[in-house]
Amino acid sequence: MKKIFIIIALITFTATSCKKSFLDLAPEDAYTDETFYKTEAQFKSAVIAAYAPLRDVLLNDYFTSEMHSDNTIYQPIPSNRGTNYLERENISDFRNTSTNAYVAATWQHSYTGISRCNIVIERLKTATGIPAASVANIDGQAKFLRALNYFKLVRLFGGVPLFLKEVTKADDAFLPRSSEAEVYAQIIADAKDAITELSNPVFTANKQTGEATKGAATILLAEVYATQKKWADAEALLITLAPMGYALNTNYADAFTVANKNSRESLFEVQYLEGTTTGTTPNIIPTHFLPRASTNTALVTGAAVANNGTGGWNTPSTDLINTFEPNDKRLDISIGVVEGTYNGSDLLVYSANKSIVGYVPAAGKIGVPYIKKYLQNTFTGTTGSSVNFPIYRYSDALLLLAEVQNEQGKSPLTALNAVRFRAGLLNTTTTDQGVLRTIIAHERRVELAFENHRWHDLVRSGNAVAVINAFGVTTRAQLTYLASDAYVVDAHDLLFPIPQTDIGLNPALIQNPGYTN
Repeated sequence: MKKIFIIIALITFTATSCKKSFLDLAPEDAYTDETFYKTEAQFKSAVIAAYAPLRDVLLNDYFTSEMHSDNTIYQPIPSNRGTNYLERENISDFRNTSTNAYVAATWQHSYTGISRCNIVIERLKTATGIPAASVANIDGQAKFLRALNYFKLVRLFGGVPLFLKEVTKADDAFLPRSSEAEVYAQIIADAKDAITELSNPVFTANKQTGEATKGAATILLAEVYATQKKWADAEALLITLAPMGYALNTNYADAFTVANKNSRESLFEVQYLEGTTTGTTPNIIPTHFLPRASTNTALVTGAAVANNGTGGWNTPSTDLINTFEPNDKRLDISIGVVEGTYNGSDLLVYSANKSIVGYVPAAGKIGVPYIKKYLQNTFTGTTGSSVNFPIYRYSDALLLLAEVQNEQGKSPLTALNAVRFRAGLLNTTTTDQGVLRTIIAHERRVELAFENHRWHDLVRSGNAVAVINAFGVTTRAQLTYLASDAYVVDAHDLLFPIPQTDIGLNPALIQNPGYTN
């Protein structure tokens, strides 16, 4: 996506009662609140700025979504028991508190994106001289992004304050929590507007621009409907995606390479651009998923990226690894093994990078699984890579379609087997609804592993409490560093606590049940 930089915070100076102040306080080449949000180019810049907080959300979302499931664990660091490590570990272990800074960061960055969307949506209402088609496109993008952020918030926290207008005075900044039903109603309204206003994707040499399209808004609304168990409504949306031109890539790995960014399989992904010059936005997140090391990560990434302070998170669990079927091509693409030995600082000294398929540790070595799917392109520097992070892929849409069809008693086999065929697996032929429900859930787990879907899928299916408690029994036996209450959950754990920082600022906020302020 084109990188355009603007000033979001604008300071307005008001003169006295005379028509023109004798003091010109704003430089002629600087934008103010009165001179910005006037032209089509300015509104395009503003909506691009509304995409940017998604990168900040992703820096924390793998804790609150992927690690908050049975898909991944973390590497222990006994030599450092600092708050930053403990708080991240606590999210994974389901030992949540309202003071956790990483949970608060997901909340705060989501609201930053919402705030920027609100400004665009409100200012567009009074804009003049902009073609109607451009107004619709910009409004549609902003409403898609607002809906996406609220969908993240409502699934993690339940009912949240519903900000729908630009905050211009202090009183506007302190709203009580709306109900879940009210938040979902707004998400649906925004997504419907986005579907109406946005255009179908345009593929040029199998590439899109990276901006939100009708397809992105369609799958968002479909997932909302599936979450509400409105199966027929979800199906009606999902079957419109193939006619828009979306399709699976030939190879599973192609969805995660720089060369295939924004391909026909992509419905929406967060954009990154490696480098150190102004305007670049490198993706450093994949190095967080590598075993914690000093400078030896060159074995995996192609550059000496030190992740001793940031690595060791989102390590694939044994439970996930064992759930892949024999000959599933996705296993070797999704997960690798770094082999080595730990030093006295709890850092892994890498000695080899090996395949997970049939892996047996070499004598005297330890093999640590890592997320490989985002590291297929070597880094050209120490800042990060250009690989995008997928939010919605067409395979997700196919498996969601299979799910909602199965829940209606319809055959899900066409959509389900399209995904399995690409993975090198035999077609599923059973017609038993209960068996198919399990198969589809398994396919979503392995196909979308490490894309921050697993926790939400468990909650939507109603299986989160049972699955996590069972996972806890086996995982505590495997990992002796886990506390005895790690992965011991009940219904209150289905939501995170409202951040105490926000409750302290806004007395109108009420904490979720089971948590203290």
